[in-house]
Amino acid sequence: MSPRTRVSAVVVAAAVVAAGAAVGVSMLQSPGGKSAAATTQRKGLPPLELDLGVRTDAEAVALRRASTLYTKGDAAAAARIFDRYRSLEAQLGAAFAAWPRGSLDTLQRLAGEHPRNAEVLLNLGLARYWAGRDDDAVAAWRLAAASGPDTPSGVRANDLLHPGFPRGLPYVVTSYRPPAAVTRLPPSRQLAALAHRAATGTYRDKLIYGIALQRLGHPLSAEREFAAAAALAPNDPEAQVAAAVGRFSKANPSLAFSKLGPLSQRFPHSPTVRFHLGLLLLWLGQLDRARAQLRLAVADGPHTVPGKEAERFLESLKGIKSH
Repeated sequence: MSPRTRVSAVVVAAAVVAAGAAVGVSMLQSPGGKSAAATTQRKGLPPLELDLGVRTDAEAVALRRASTLYTKGDAAAAARIFDRYRSLEAQLGAAFAAWPRGSLDTLQRLAGEHPRNAEVLLNLGLARYWAGRDDDAVAAWRLAAASGPDTPSGVRANDLLHPGFPRGLPYVVTSYRPPAAVTRLPPSRQLAALAHRAATGTYRDKLIYGIALQRLGHPLSAEREFAAAAALAPNDPEAQVAAAVGRFSKANPSLAFSKLGPLSQRFPHSPTVRFHLGLLLLWLGQLDRARAQLRLAVADGPHTVPGKEAERFLESLKGIKSH
């Protein structure tokens, strides 16, 4: 395993990115960066990616159970659950559970009926990839990323299009926490409560809501909340850092660095600035520079939230050598 691959694994684990079946995305690119030619059908079942958000209704619970069974390789048991429902997610699941019998035809039909649905396009790409149609898979993922940039499916499609990066996007760490009045609510009601507080409260409420949106796979909505928080709190390093990190794009990482870098001059002893600089450098695979920033975060704030998070990363990175 290369140092960059090991760093990616550490970043994904440390960030507690939502679990999902791993696709061998390194096979999608040749050394020259072009998508690989079509291959024979891959073994086993293709990974299924359903976006059920924060739903807790009976169908969502059942579909999550079916997805778990499918991931464990029990497609027949999963199919029996998927076939009970007619929602789009259930139809996607049923198509995968029938693999390979008619699966691609069903997914192509669903894509025709929902041509701008990132969830459908993401899964169509996964099925095409598993069928050995690599170029067609990349085309579907590009459509998914363009159609749903503010959805978990669009974020996942971008992961597959940029296999050199860790999965997901750099996340924001803040010392601010949701109030007990929100955390006591059922999970299905917490997001709405955070949204209300963000609309009527302080910049801290906007930061907290933005972080929730970021964790749920809505990076553009999160970025808007972070930007609004930064506008309200021009001298708060946490708000300014969040606005910078929220701009990160795998296609153009400089969008975030151009904002985050100057903050290290403006707030030279801020652990939150140093931690997030280290985090973004890890995303780029620049291990030595990342370690230096993480060490500064620990030195500047050993008892702060970002300082403790930096220490956790440094511990995870032990034994990994740079190129």
